Amino acid sequence: MVEITIPKPDDWHLHLRDGAMLEGILPFSARHFARAIIMPNLVPPVVTSADAEAYRDRIMAALPSGLDFTPLMTLYLTEGTDPADVASAHASGLVTAVKLYPAGATTNSHSGVRDLAKVMPVLEKMAEIGMPLCIHGEVTDPAVDIFDREAVFIETVLDPLRRNLPGLKITLEHITTSNGIDYVMGSDANLAGSITTHHLMINRNAILAGGIKPHYYCLPVAKRESHRLALRKAATSGDRRFFLGTDSAPHVDPLKECACGCAGIFTSINTLSCLAHVFEEDKALDRLAGFASLNGPAWYGLPVNSETVTLVRRDQPVNWPDRIETGDGPVTVFDPLVPIHWEVA
Repeated sequence: MVEITIPKPDDWHLHLRDGAMLEGILPFSARHFARAIIMPNLVPPVVTSADAEAYRDRIMAALPSGLDFTPLMTLYLTEGTDPADVASAHASGLVTAVKLYPAGATTNSHSGVRDLAKVMPVLEKMAEIGMPLCIHGEVTDPAVDIFDREAVFIETVLDPLRRNLPGLKITLEHITTSNGIDYVMGSDANLAGSITTHHLMINRNAILAGGIKPHYYCLPVAKRESHRLALRKAATSGDRRFFLGTDSAPHVDPLKECACGCAGIFTSINTLSCLAHVFEEDKALDRLAGFASLNGPAWYGLPVNSETVTLVRRDQPVNWPDRIETGDGPVTVFDPLVPIHWEVA
C-alpha cells in the first residue's frame, strides 16, 4: 500500500505549554489533528473553570490563520478543587475532563493529589455527571522502583478507586506496561487507555544504551522491550478501548541537556508518520483509523471528524528537522531511530 486516507485524527493527550512555546509548537498539532485534550499542568496550573477559559482563549489566539483546531480543556485536580465548579464547567461544554496527577509524578505536578480521600467529593460528582477522569498512573513513593511505578499504581490506587466508585469513567493515560494493557483489557466498563507514539517505538535502551540520551527521557519512563511489544499489540489490535494520546511534551534543549533534565518528548511533528510505520510493520494499516481517529471520539462521546488526512508512502525516508525554533528556544524533535517512509500528504 502506498497511500492511506483516514478521518482526521485527534490527540487525546497533548501538552501545548503557554506563551512563546505555545505559539511555536501549536501549528504542528493543528496541521495534523482536529482536536486535542489539553493538559493543564502549567505554572500556575489550570485549576478552575476561569483558568480553563483563559487558557483556551490564549490557545485560540495563538492558532495561525487558516488552521482549524479545537482544544478540549481539562482541569488540574487538586485537594481544593470545587465539585460545583467542575460540574458547571462540564455542563457548559468548556471542560471535557479532569486530570489527576499524583503529586510529584511528572513535570509541574507538585500541586497534584497526595490523599485521594480529599478529592472523593469531586470524583463522586464526576461519576454522577459522566465526566471522564484522566489519570497519570504512577505512584510517587521513592521506595518504589521507577520502572514499577505504573504497575504498583494500578494495584494500590487505581483498582481500589474503581471498586469504590465503579461509575467513574477513567482514562489511564500513556500506558507503558503490559500490566496496564492487561488491566484495561480485563475491565468490563468505564476504563480506557491512551498510548503514545514514542512508547510504541522505543524501549528503555533508547535512553540508556551507549550513553544517556535525554531526548528519549519521558515520564512514565520507557520500559523493557516486552512491554513495548504489549503496547504495540494492543494499539494495532482494533480493541476500541485503546487510542492515541501522544503526550507530546516539548522542553527547550537547555532544560533537557543538563544535570537534572526535564521529562518529555516532542512528537507532534511526526506522530502520524511514525504510527503508519508501526501499523504497517504489524500488518495492521486497516486498523490505523480506529486507533488514531475513531476510538477516542467514541470514548469521549464526540463525533468522528468529517475532514480526512492522507498518508503517502515514499520511496525514500522522510526527513524532519532535528529541532524547531520557538520564542523560548530550540526544541528537539523525536527521532524514531529507524527510517520512516510515510508522510502526511
